Parts: sequence; C-alpha cells; structure tokens
Amino acid sequence: MSEPSAPKRRSEVADVDRSLYDFVKSEEGYERFDDGLSEEIVREISAKKDEPKWMLDLRLRSLEIYERTPMPANWGPSIEGLDMAHISTYVTSGADQATSWEDVPDDIKDTFERLGIPEAERTSLAGVGAQYDSELVYHNMREEVAELGVVYSGIEEALHDGWENVIREHFMKLVPPTDHKFAALHGAVWSGGSFVYVPAGVTLPYPLQSYFRLNAAGAGQFEHTLIIVEPGADLHFIEGCSAPKYNVANLHAGCVELFVGKGARLRYSTIENWSKNMYNLNTKRARVEEDGAIEWVSGSFGSHVSYLYPSSLLMGARSSCEFTGITFAGAGQDLDTGCKVHLAAPDTRASVATKSISKGGGVSTFRSSVVVAPKAERAKVSVSCQSLMLDDESRSDTIPAMDVRSASAQVGHEATIGRISDDTIAYLMSRGISEDEARTMVVNGFAEPISKELPLEYAVEMNNLIKLEMEGAIG
Repeated sequence: MSEPSAPKRRSEVADVDRSLYDFVKSEEGYERFDDGLSEEIVREISAKKDEPKWMLDLRLRSLEIYERTPMPANWGPSIEGLDMAHISTYVTSGADQATSWEDVPDDIKDTFERLGIPEAERTSLAGVGAQYDSELVYHNMREEVAELGVVYSGIEEALHDGWENVIREHFMKLVPPTDHKFAALHGAVWSGGSFVYVPAGVTLPYPLQSYFRLNAAGAGQFEHTLIIVEPGADLHFIEGCSAPKYNVANLHAGCVELFVGKGARLRYSTIENWSKNMYNLNTKRARVEEDGAIEWVSGSFGSHVSYLYPSSLLMGARSSCEFTGITFAGAGQDLDTGCKVHLAAPDTRASVATKSISKGGGVSTFRSSVVVAPKAERAKVSVSCQSLMLDDESRSDTIPAMDVRSASAQVGHEATIGRISDDTIAYLMSRGISEDEARTMVVNGFAEPISKELPLEYAVEMNNLIKLEMEGAIG
C-alpha cells in the first residue's frame, strides 16, 4: 500500500496549466534556414525580402558587430544553454500575408483562434497584426482608422509602399547594433514586426495589437516594431506573445523602437508568455519629446531566462514616463526584468511601480536604472517595487541604480519583500473561506494594482493567462 501524499502547505500555489499554449503545429512544407549564423544566411534573408541596399548594409554591419562582441557575462542570469549554432534564424510557412482572416492557412488560423485573436479583433481592436515564426501571416486595420491617416503594416510592406525614407530615418536609431550583442544579432537577422505611424493630433478610439507566435523548435524570433506618434496624437498599442514548450532552446531577440512627439501619448502594453525553454532577450526603447508621455504596462510570465528592461529617454521639457510591471517566476525560471529611465530635460517626471511573484525555486530580479542629467532641473522620480515569495525555495532581488546629477531633482525608491503567511490563510479560512479561495485572495490582492492596468478586455489569451495566475494556478 502506497504512503499517503504529504498535505500541501497552506501557502502553496499549483503550477499553471499551459495546455492552451503548448499545442504544436507541423512544420511540414515550411522553409527553414540552416541553424547558426553566417553572411550567407543574412544575405538570404535580405534577398527574400527584396530589401534596399542600405538595409542589407545595416544587416552586414550588424553581423560584423555581433561576431566581435563577447557574450554578456557575470551580471545577470546565465545563458549558457543558448547555443546559436543550434538556432535557426528564419522559419516560414511560406503563406502570403492575408488581410482577410478567411485567407489565412487553416493550421495557422486554428492557432490564433485558440489564442483568441480573431475575437479580440472583432470586439475591441482598431487593427491586428499576427506573426507566425519569422513572418507576418495576417495584418488588418479598421477602415475608419485608416481614414484618419493612420498607417499600420509590416515593416517590409511599408518599405515598399512609400515609407522607406521614414523607416531609414528611424530604424535602429534608438537601439543601434552597437547597443549589445543581441541588438547586433537582431540587426543582422530581423524579420517581421510592425510599422505604425499616427499623424499629428489623431487619437485612435481603439488599441492596435500585434501577436507573436513562435511554433518552430530550436528557432529564433526577431521581429522589429517601429512606432511613430506625431505631436498631439494618442495611441494604445498591445503586444502579446507565446510559444509551445520544447526540450531544446528557443530564442526571442526582438526590438521595439518608439518615437513619441511633442504633446503626444503612447501606452505600450505587453503580455509575454513564452514557454520555459525560451531565452527572452528583448530590447525596447522610447524617445519622448516636449510634453509627451510614454506609459509602459508590462507582464512577464514565461520563458526560462529573461533580460527585459524597457527604456525611456525623456528628451523634452515636461515629458513623462510611467512604468507598471508584474513578473511571475515559477520553477525553472530566472526572470531579470525592470526598466531604465533617462531624464534629460527640465520638469521631467518618471513613476515606476512593479510587483513580482516567485515560487518553486523561481528567481525574480527587479533591476532599474535611473539617470537624471544636469539639465533635468526639478525632475521628479518615484520607484517602488514589491515582491511576494510563495515558498522557501524562491528568490527575489531588487537592484536599483540611480545616477542623479541635478541638485533640484526629487528622487525616491522603496522596496519590500514578503511571503504568504500561514496565519493569514488560517484567518481567512476561519471566516468561512476555502483554502484555495484564501490563497487566491492574497495573490490577487497583491497583484491587483498592477493587473488592473493590463488590457484584459482586448484578448481572450490575455484574459485566460491572468485568470489562471490570479486564481492560484500560477507557474
């Protein structure tokens, strides 16, 4: 007779059921470039997209920078398990990009329908882009939004549709290939992503959304998102991503460049739900002009290792940044997340509020960098980070860095780390609440100030993920 299993601790929280995300589609008939990185592969990608010479030159220069730049070492989570010699930088189904959902191939359409993208488009979004592995398979925007002069397309399409000069002026200017090794890798092999242009004074009534699905095992996804919000305009952009779990490493090294004009506002919301074999080495950066505002809402729930620090360059007087983030690190996850803010002009403001949850040996690290330049007179910065550990195995660290060079600046930082108390669970149960409900209440109460900022109403996939986590099925 087997021994009875040990009872769960009252503060224990179960792992997430990832069945919604872990289905895999066949790659039969797909085009897949050889693993590894070479000049030949870079030239093949460029030729496939019929790019102008300046883009090929940028790719080749990026490759050169990548090859001479050492791997980052000894400052963040280990990426020893990532071997570029076993990563394919380009995989495609070969399907043409569709503007009608009915024209998307059935197996790809089924993937996005499971994740709720068509429903989100019909009910809540001004436009949707869907990327599958290395290429966009669907892109569409409401006619009334297009009539406002808004452009929302793939970057490859925009390069051939009259926007080449604008793209050349902005592409990899905020995140140059010299920024770090994986920015150089991105510059060499980038594929897919979105181009958004919002004319001056235009406010979009609904958000735009891009969703990235990496289906192929042992592959990388390197999409590039370029958004230009002209003076006085207003945009909410949502980004979602997921991948099934494999027993080999996958890589995500995308890049996001955001240009926010005078008096403009951009909210950039992200739900990152990669599988636990993913190395998520993404780079995001925004430049904000006078009286402009950037708002980041970031949810990091997946990947084996993450390095993710959205950056804001507040270049104009009275420009502002708000960063709201939540991270969950479960078993086998080491998530190093946070943000960077550079205040370079008078009366600039930055507010950072993050929460992290860790369990099962998961490691959650909040890392921030705040630089207040001498010209940033009367700048105001507030940084707050709170961590909740759900067991004795987990770890949570806070590593703030502040470089303040303006005597009139006001800068504050606070951090707290805590655990679910058995006494708290016992008290709630004494009030007639079940143990599962009590755990859910504690976790939900901790995360609610952050989770309420997430765009739950826009995609079933996002709703499902947050629901799983807030109900206690976290992992």
